[in-house]
This record gives sequence, C-alpha cells and structure tokens, in this order.
Amino acid sequence: ILDNTEYLYKMCVFESFPIQSRQKQKKLLHTGMSKFTLILTSLNLQVLDKCKIFSSVSLLVFITFSVRSQDIRNTVGNIPMEWYKDYPHIGYDLDGKKLFKPIRNKDELDEFLDKMENPDYWRTVQDKMTGADIRLSDEQVDLVHRLQQGKFGDVNFNEYEPAIDFFSNEVMIHPVTNRPQDKRSFIPSLIEKEKVGKLVHAIKMGWIKPRRPKETTPQYYDLWAKEDPNSILGRHKMHVPAPKMKLPGHEESYNPPPEYLMSEEERLAWEQQDPEDRKLSFLPQKFACLRAVPAYSRFIHERFERCLDLYLCPRQRKMRVNVNPEDLIPKLPKPKDLQPFPTTQSLVYRGHSSLVRSISVSPSGQWLVSGSDDCTVRFWEVSTARCLKTVEVGGAVKGVAWNPNPSICLVAVSYDDTVVLLNPGLGDRLVCTASDQLISSYEEPEEVKDQLVQWAVAEGEGHEQGHRLILKHPKAVRQVTWHGKGDYLACVMPDNGSSLQVVIHQVSKRRTQNPFRKNKGLVQCVSFHPIRPYFFVATQRYVRVYNLIKQELTKKLMANCKWISSMAIHPGGDNVICGSYDCRLAWFDLDLSTKPYKVLRHHKKALRSVAYHRHYPLFASGSDDGSVIVCHGMVYNDLLQNPLIVPVKVLKGHTITHDLGVLDVTFHPTQPWVFSSGSDGTVRLFT
Repeated sequence: ILDNTEYLYKMCVFESFPIQSRQKQKKLLHTGMSKFTLILTSLNLQVLDKCKIFSSVSLLVFITFSVRSQDIRNTVGNIPMEWYKDYPHIGYDLDGKKLFKPIRNKDELDEFLDKMENPDYWRTVQDKMTGADIRLSDEQVDLVHRLQQGKFGDVNFNEYEPAIDFFSNEVMIHPVTNRPQDKRSFIPSLIEKEKVGKLVHAIKMGWIKPRRPKETTPQYYDLWAKEDPNSILGRHKMHVPAPKMKLPGHEESYNPPPEYLMSEEERLAWEQQDPEDRKLSFLPQKFACLRAVPAYSRFIHERFERCLDLYLCPRQRKMRVNVNPEDLIPKLPKPKDLQPFPTTQSLVYRGHSSLVRSISVSPSGQWLVSGSDDCTVRFWEVSTARCLKTVEVGGAVKGVAWNPNPSICLVAVSYDDTVVLLNPGLGDRLVCTASDQLISSYEEPEEVKDQLVQWAVAEGEGHEQGHRLILKHPKAVRQVTWHGKGDYLACVMPDNGSSLQVVIHQVSKRRTQNPFRKNKGLVQCVSFHPIRPYFFVATQRYVRVYNLIKQELTKKLMANCKWISSMAIHPGGDNVICGSYDCRLAWFDLDLSTKPYKVLRHHKKALRSVAYHRHYPLFASGSDDGSVIVCHGMVYNDLLQNPLIVPVKVLKGHTITHDLGVLDVTFHPTQPWVFSSGSDGTVRLFT
C-alpha cells in the first residue's frame, strides 16, 4: 500500500467526491498528499487482515471510511502508550505540539455510579491514543461480537462460496507452452561423466568399499553377564520355597502297630466321610513282609495334586514385624502405687424393701440419705450403718440430693411430680435451726407473678417429719441436683414433646425459672459446674454446656454412644464423664476436644451411674452387671499432659434383681470410700 501511496490517494479522492466537483478534487490532489501518507502509516493494518478485505475496491472504501472517521491527531505511531503514563501529555499532533491528557478526576465511587446509572457504560471504551472515552456504535459492537465468536468481520462475506477452478479439468489440444526442447537434453553431460570417472577410480583404489550384506544369523548374549554373583537379587530375596510335604508316620508303615489299624466300624465311617474331612487319605494295612506290599494305587493321583498345589496356590512372602507383645500394652502404673482407693465391702445398709434408686451423702460425711421405690426416704449413720430416721412420702422416690452447703441442712427428694425439701434434724442443731429460719424468714413480694411450679410450706404431720417446702411440678420429676452454693436447685422432667424439661429453683426467693425456651432432644440429666457459671445438659447423644451469665451455648460434646444415662463433672471443672446404656463410659477433656478423650468399655451391661471423688483422683461407675468399677483418674495442672486413666478395682456385692444391678454410686466427701445402691434393696459401703 505504502509503495503506491499516490495512486491510492487519487483513487480515494475520485471515489470520495462526485464528478461534478472537479475543482475540489484538484485542490485535494495538490495539498493533501503528505497528510494522506501519514494517515496510511498510522493505520493499524492488522484490522484489514482481520476483516478479510480481499478486493481492492473494498480496501479503498475501508481506507476512505478510516480517513473520514478515525481520530488522527496523535502522531506518535504504534508504540506502547505506557511510556507517557508519567507525563501530562499523551503524544504530539501533526504540527509537533503536545497533546495533553483529558482531566480525569473520577475515583472508584464515580466509576461505580457511572456504571450503575449510565446505560451506555458497557459500550464506552477509552482511546489509549487520545485518552478520551469513545462510545461504540451498534455496527462496531456487532463487529466485536462477530470477531469474539470467531466469525468474519464482514457480515455479507460468504465463506462457503463455491470454489472457482483456475485450471480446467478437460484435456486441451494445445499445450501451455510450445517451446522446442534444448539440445543439451539429448547430449550426455560432461560434468556427470567426470564425476562417475572419479567414483570408479576410488572404488578401484579401495577408497570406497561396497556395503556388506546384512547377517541374518541371530546373536545371543548373556543376560546376567554384568551382574555381581555375590549380590542378593530382588527375585532371590522374595523367593518363597515350596512347603514341604508331611513325613510318613507309623500309620503308613507296611506293618503298623495294632492301634493304628481301623476296626470295621471305623472303616465304614471313614468311607462315608468326604475326602476333605478324612484325617487320613488312605486306609492303614498290615502285610507280612515288604515283598507282599502291592503298588500304591493313588500314587499318580497324589503326585498330580502336589503339582497342582505348587503352581496354583499363590505363595507370597509376608513381611512380619517382630514386635514384642508386651510393648503393645500401654505402660500403666501398678494399682499398688495408686492407693488409696476402695477395695473391700465394709458395711451394708439394710432396711429398704424395694430397689434403692438414689443415694446422697451429707457435706460432713457423717450421714447418708437413700430413696427407694418403697416410698420411703431413710437417713443412715455412715460409720455404724444405723437407720436414724425414716420419712414416708407419697410415691416411689426417684432422686435424693443433700445440699452441698455445710451451713444449710436440707435434702431435696423427688417423687412423682413433687419435690420436697426436708430438714432431717441431724448433726449440729445450730445448722438445723438456721436452715428452718432461712425458710421461715421468706417474705412474699408485693407483686405476685404466676410461676411454673407451685411453692407450698409444709404444715402439720409433714412438718413434724421434716417437710419444709413442697414444690408441685406439671410433670414427673426424674432428677434433682444442687448448685455448689446451695441456693439453686435444678430439676429434670423428661418429655420429648415439651419445652419444659429443665427448671431451676431459687430456694431463698422461692422463685422458679425455665432456662430454655426450647429443648433439643430428650433431657436425661443436668449438672452445675463446680466453679464457673456453666450448666451441663445431657440429652440422649449430646452434652450441651451453657453459659448462664451470657445465656448462650458454649460447647456441644458428642458422646459417641446411643443413650446417655448419667453424668458427673470433675471438681476442677475441665473434665466430664458420661455413662451410657450401651456399656460405655466416655471421658471428655473440655480443653482438648468435643469428642471423648477416652472411651472405657469395662462393664458388660448398661451403666446406671457415674461419680467423681471431690478430693482424690478417683471416679466410679455402677452397672446392671452388679459391679462397681473404680478407676484412677489423675488430672494434671500442666495443660500439655493428658489425664491418666487407670482401672484399679472391680467391686462386687450387689445381687442382680429384675435384670437391674447397681443403680447409683457416690463417693464419701473426705475419705476414699464409695457408696453404691442396688436393686436388691441395699446400700453398700466399700472402703
């Protein structure tokens, strides 16, 4: 194009203006030639290639359109425009003056607003040559879409036009050229004659030797010639020798001892057996001499079976690790080094006529309370097993709990839908009197609010027996447990379809509250944290830990068992044990994980109760198999050291009645003693 600039310019001028305006054509031919040359050099000729413009007329029309419409003020040419990013100008015009960049004070927010509000934002592009924003026309957008899809730029171009044969497929009479052949095509070449003479001379002198014929005989070589004979190869290392055959015994002798010979009955039984079940594959026989022994009839058959065994049976060398079995057993300390712990049954507390479901020990460790299905609550002296007091209630006792505060003498007893607070009147009279004064000093508030539970003060005969407060619940109460300070009492009323499963009572203000708007699952048991304001709620498969101050769920422990039956919290507060009806005891380390740190399966039947000792590193579990297993559970102050759990003793004494064994276990508050109550109606003390 650039070589024929003048011709192209004339064609553009004549095509752009009609024939009538000849004066304008002459003027343009004289003045615009130099500018047209610059235009052609600055045109991006790649566009021409993409648009597939083949005809000269289309090319001229395209150039004419580009001359008219393209902005040609910037004359820097095809250079990277990043070179001008640190300058205020963006190039130079035809006269050599600087072209300054347009003022673009748009920030990201203006750009976003423009994107949201301007309907032509998507078709606006920035011209890198001038820095101005250009709105693409519909034709240009259509051209971009066609090029993105891999189509031709020209809409009217047909890429499937029929091909035009430049040469005819018919044989012509006349040749394309009719020039006569040269004379040199008939005369032998002198140069080739000279080359052949040189090659013949070289062969005669022996400088060029003819190729040898290929040898067809096969070549053999030693595959293991380079191997070290002393090295142990892999195939030799993995070689497994064939198993040796069993050596013949006395039964295969021609004159065996008489005890090896079969009787008639044994022979008949041997014949009726399958060949795989027979101990011997032949019948032992006795001959007078070796000369009388006939040929063995099954000789070929046995040889064939042996060959089948050798090549059909896979023999693979198994790498056996020589491990001492004692090294696999964890190194646990001996139980002798972990004393003291309860080992022997010392006392049996007899008096109940039915199964004893719950027991609890006073904070001083001097008294024991037990609740039974015979509708009685009995108070015992721990050291003598003497029943000091029996209180009758209106139903089978499901749970008893002695107030852990030593300055208050109160016992919570649950039966049916009632919880009774008893003052047994045992121990220090000042403490008993102070407990009665605490209950009698209550003053009702001016505004009486409706409560979930009816509070009533015991009077008459019930007061003489020790009844102080009676709490009527809407449903049957299964468990009662005290807070460590002795003012709050939590009750569990299992009901799958209700949100009222757990209630917390405040004794000093006679107030009841439902801490949960909705219970997730069937609640089995609850417990207060011994130190912090946390509340543990155990459902069938999970233990949820709630923060009572923040009123939020702190942790959710997964017990990995089917049905949780009981729960106990370590006095330090960072460890929890859960017993389940599928014979498992799960120990949780709250600092470690929400999954059990260790799962113990020492019992053969369902676990009914678990308990921690308040001071000694001991915990116990009672099961329906009639046993109490005491374990050493040491929790270290060092957070990097995991708890040490060692089973130390299995305590037996209860008899299994109606498939029930030990129903409750609890430790003495100060001594390493454990109490257990069973379905046989007894309470036993192991010391």
